Amino acid sequence: MEKIKNSRPKSFLMIALVYLVAICGGIIIYDMLPFNFAVNLLIADIVATLITFLYSVVLENASVYDPYWSVAPIVIVCYEAFTCGFNFVSTLIFIAIMLWGIRLTLNWAYTFKNLTHQDWRYTMLNEKTGRMYPLINLLGIHMFPTIVVYLCMLPTIFAFTSELSFNYGSLFFFLVSICAIILQGVSDFQMHKYRKNKNGTFIRNGLWRYSRHPNYLGEIVMWWGVFGMVVCALPNMWYLFAGAFINTLMFLIVSIPMQDKRQSKKEGFEIYKKETRALFPIKKFVNNANSQKN
Repeated sequence: MEKIKNSRPKSFLMIALVYLVAICGGIIIYDMLPFNFAVNLLIADIVATLITFLYSVVLENASVYDPYWSVAPIVIVCYEAFTCGFNFVSTLIFIAIMLWGIRLTLNWAYTFKNLTHQDWRYTMLNEKTGRMYPLINLLGIHMFPTIVVYLCMLPTIFAFTSELSFNYGSLFFFLVSICAIILQGVSDFQMHKYRKNKNGTFIRNGLWRYSRHPNYLGEIVMWWGVFGMVVCALPNMWYLFAGAFINTLMFLIVSIPMQDKRQSKKEGFEIYKKETRALFPIKKFVNNANSQKN
């Protein structure tokens, strides 16, 4: 097992096997269930997550779950398309989610080292929670993001199962999602370049010059775009905003504070924080004299 975990190619193959088993398990369960599309999908999603969780326990690495965030929507939207076919809105959603998911998965693959490396947040949670970590791993690291992704994908079910024709609102929000994908892609590229060159304690060029988390902004806007595409065609489904809303809260309450807390250990963080907005890449005007004093 250690030979596999220490080898990048073998670790890739192991992750691919895990997801193949999880996807097949989810599809089998889905086809066996007698409920409606949404309920069947939720149960199948949970089963696929449980399979991924079990492998993460065996491999002693919670980062086995990391690609799930982008892989699951690809599988779901492809299954929806195969089952229901396309209309105008579902075509836009399919294109947006496929572009988003493929790009994000490739970004994960680019940064993936091997199965000896685990996301620092999971390691921190393990150290802090001790005996409670297996439960935190299952519910917090695996199940919670799966539920968030499911809620974000819920509007797509109505897009594929309804007859939705052309409308300018859906087209507008499709372009919003495309802009979000580009924003996220550019910010990830700039971060990779910074990590390679390491010119400074904090990345202060490109989008990151004005935003501490432009990649998170792209992720947030992406799912508001998906919701917008559907609600413009189905205004009575306004409550489907829940997925995009909870996703936004997750980044605002959990991800950003956690990242900032880690960054705060570096010298000069307070000045960096005063000069740089958390999300929107817009110049922040501050009193330079006061900044220098701090």
